[in-house]
Amino acid sequence: MSNQPNRRDFIAALCMGTASHAVHPFLQNAGSDAIKPIKGSWFEFQHHATVEGVDWNPALVQFTADQWDAKVQEMAEIGIEYLVLMATAVYFRSFYDTKIYPKWKLACPDPLEAVLTAADKYKVKFFIGAGFYGSWQKSNVITDPVASKKRLQSLGELVARYGHHPSFYGWYWPDEAEINPHYKPEFMTYVNTLSHEARQLKRDASILIAPYGTRLAKPDDEYVRQLDAMDIDIVAYQDEVGVRKSKTTQTGAFFEGLKKAHDRSKKARIWADVEIFEFEGADYDSALVPASFDRVQRQMAAVSPFVENILVYQCLGLMNKPGSTAMAGNPQSIKLYSDYESWLKHRG
Repeated sequence: MSNQPNRRDFIAALCMGTASHAVHPFLQNAGSDAIKPIKGSWFEFQHHATVEGVDWNPALVQFTADQWDAKVQEMAEIGIEYLVLMATAVYFRSFYDTKIYPKWKLACPDPLEAVLTAADKYKVKFFIGAGFYGSWQKSNVITDPVASKKRLQSLGELVARYGHHPSFYGWYWPDEAEINPHYKPEFMTYVNTLSHEARQLKRDASILIAPYGTRLAKPDDEYVRQLDAMDIDIVAYQDEVGVRKSKTTQTGAFFEGLKKAHDRSKKARIWADVEIFEFEGADYDSALVPASFDRVQRQMAAVSPFVENILVYQCLGLMNKPGSTAMAGNPQSIKLYSDYESWLKHRG
């Protein structure tokens, strides 16, 4: 029997924790694919939960088109292939020209054009979010007929205005569902209504959802039936480590069960939504700050065997390239970017 640690031993050791931000010593002997790298991130023009985004929302208001370009570029430089735009409107103001809402007063008059132009240049693919039309804080927004009409209207406008961009890759339905232990019927109706319209407008676009309640999901026959019944291409499950609902020693088992359900369904692919933040103070009522790369590495290791791609919530505000001309976030964000970049270089 070989004395070299195998893949299972390697991942288990990482999930137990490491003493520093350095690359774990097992990495030298494990395959280069033992931990999947970060392939995507959520993205925003303003963080919807104002208190959580206090360290970067003011900077984003002042971003020029050149700074949005720089921000997309620095993400592409660390291997980001997918960006998931959370919202094209929030707090009853829009980020593009529309009659649905008045526009946000930003330094960049058309931030969506700026980031899609940058993404075209750096070969990054955007999922465009259909939010937030109505109050994102209200659970009944997915059944509100007024909000539904506005969401559907926005899809047509977005394709007409931005559909020519090669980087306009797909859609994201951002009014997220709790799985407990299955999806509620009203969420499935919300998803299928949007997807039906989206398929007519842009037939080749991929559709992504990112539910929470991953720890509560029951990946049984009913869950497989629901996957089959939803018109979606990708489910990126929240690992819920940042919100302190799950631990890195638990998430692998959650994702393993869900992977089995997806294998049975053979419809939607399974991705991960890894939370790279911590709350500075009270949960959901304080600023989001970057987690240590040591913890993020354990999160990535836990889900890697079971998912096609790892997305994170989120690079913007929590990972900034040293010397960035588009700085948005506190100084810890520079360390997280640097630590991850160093890990990528040593990964081989």
